[in-house]
This record gives sequence, structure tokens and C-alpha cells, in this order.
Amino acid sequence: MNMHTSIALPEAFFLPLGDDSYQPTEATIGPWSVDSQHGGPPIALLAQALRRFPSEFGLDIARITFEILGPVPVEPCELRVRVLRPGRRIELIQGEMLVRGKPVLLAHAWRVERKPESAAAVADPFAVPPLPEAQAQVFFHGVDYFPYADALEWRFADGSFIEPGPATVWARPRIPLVAGQPTDGIEALLLILDSANGISAELDIRHWTFVPVDLTINMHRHPTGEWFGMSARTIIDTGGIGTVTTAVFDLDGALGRSLHTLFVRKK
Repeated sequence: MNMHTSIALPEAFFLPLGDDSYQPTEATIGPWSVDSQHGGPPIALLAQALRRFPSEFGLDIARITFEILGPVPVEPCELRVRVLRPGRRIELIQGEMLVRGKPVLLAHAWRVERKPESAAAVADPFAVPPLPEAQAQVFFHGVDYFPYADALEWRFADGSFIEPGPATVWARPRIPLVAGQPTDGIEALLLILDSANGISAELDIRHWTFVPVDLTINMHRHPTGEWFGMSARTIIDTGGIGTVTTAVFDLDGALGRSLHTLFVRKK
């Protein structure tokens, strides 16, 4: 078993620099390279910018698609948001993360009017597992330095980082997304959700690369609380393209689905 020794956690995943600019900390670093962020923190940071972007009619985010344009360096970044398609009931906004003036992450979010009693409810059939007791934090075999994973607490209901195949996990951030600011449920969920390919990995990370090129999340309600969960499954074709399908939930129940596209190659 690969018992991992945690790093000394920084104040947050990002430090605000002013003017919609941020400095990533060590906690953003993923397992692939010490020079690159894990997808979760920058995706969550861009989601925060989308959520905070003013909505004249009080519309809710129902879907976000993130396009990962390449490795996200552990360097200062700038965020930009604009409206692509305005509307009173439905609108589309776009977010962009830039490093040294170059786009590294692009997002499109549909915001939709939420009106009480406007539709008959149809329940999500996904059965949310109970939150397990605290567990030893065990990560991938052969990965001794994984600061992003150290910055979250993981509790598996099924599977693990070191077992191949589908898995279900609860997790919560140990530190805020941005120093000095509360972390909203959407951001906390997205901090975790880009790990769906990791918890459901079918291949050994020591010998294979299976990195997401995108992430789409559809939500029928806003995530809330401290703990967030995902139940993920990876499928890979012999041509080197994979998908990860994930049910997402919190302590109040199921709240949506997500999808990754994977680029898979032998190292």
C-alpha cells in the first residue's frame, strides 16, 4: 500500500493579486508534473468567476463545459467573463483563464431561470451512499508528491485510487479555493470533480497518461454543504480515446452528471 505523507498545506489554492488575477499555490500541483496544476483548482477558480458574474434576472448556472487547452502552469493567471447570448430566462456566458496572456482554459455556462412550482418533479434514481468514517489517505502507486490530493480529504464508499475500475468517493477541500474568501458549493464540487478520471482509472498511472481534455457538468440544483461526492466510470477505446461518466451528489442527494473526454497514451 502506498501511504502518502502530506505536504504542509498553504493558506489556499490561490492567492488574490487584484484585477481578477490570482497566484496558484503548491496545493494546485497535480501528479503529472511539478510545473502543472491539477485540473480541479483552475476549473473551480474559473467557475467562481462565472458564478459571480452579474445576472440581471437572477439566473442559475445549469451547465458548464470547460475546455482544457493544455497544461495549466503554476503561474499567475487572469480571468475574463463575458455574455455570449443574453436572455431573460436563458443566457450563455463565456469564461477564459489566461497565463502570460495566453488562454489555457475556456468555459461556457448556460444560466437558466429557476421558478418555483414551474415543473413536475422527476427524482434522480441514483442512490447516494452514506458518508464513510475518516480513512487513511492513500493515493496512486509510485506518486510520492501530489499536493492537490493532500489539500482534500477523501473518503471512498467504493474503490480507491489504487484499485482499477469504477469508484465512488466523498471529498471536501481542507483549505479555501481563494485566500480570505468563502468557497461556494459549485467551486468546492469542481475542485473535486476533475479527479473523476483518477478515482475510476483503469490503467496504471506509472505507465499510462489518461488526461482529460474537457469537463462538462449538468446540474439540476445548486450543490451545498461541506461534503461532495462522485461515482465515476472510465471507458477506453483501443484508439486511445476515453470517456468518464460521473454521477455527482452532496449530503442532500443527487444533483447532476458530468462527462470527461480522455486522451490516453502509454508513457
